[in-house]
Amino acid sequence: MGKNKDFEKAIKFVLKWEGGYSNDPNDPGGETKYGISKRSYPELDISKLTLKQAKEIYYQNYWLKTSCDELPFPFNIVVFDTAVNMGRRRAIELLNAYNDWRDYLLKRLYAYSKFKQAKIYFRGWANRVLDLYAYIKKEGK
Repeated sequence: MGKNKDFEKAIKFVLKWEGGYSNDPNDPGGETKYGISKRSYPELDISKLTLKQAKEIYYQNYWLKTSCDELPFPFNIVVFDTAVNMGRRRAIELLNAYNDWRDYLLKRLYAYSKFKQAKIYFRGWANRVLDLYAYIKKEGK
């Protein structure tokens, strides 16, 4: 699996935010580990998911399926993180609508505000987007 350096940067960022095991009743994904949810992967024993397995799922089902391997930095990391957090379809829609990654991040914040769980999670989502902006600025140097 010939992952590039941008995937390694992207997965490092995503795993910082996706953390370990959780089973939050307010999270529509249900049981989750490393951000991989039982709802999306019902065949997996989420509690026994390894970090290596999670990275492979992210690479195959998010990085490659949203063509992040073909996008320039920082769009590839922005699209990848959006796909993980909001779904691949929404990540691609935002990509097709915006030519600037900063505008993309602003539109992502706006999209979060429309989610029914925004009252619970918006602050965390906004912090994630702000952290992604800072991470890109740091990694882009």
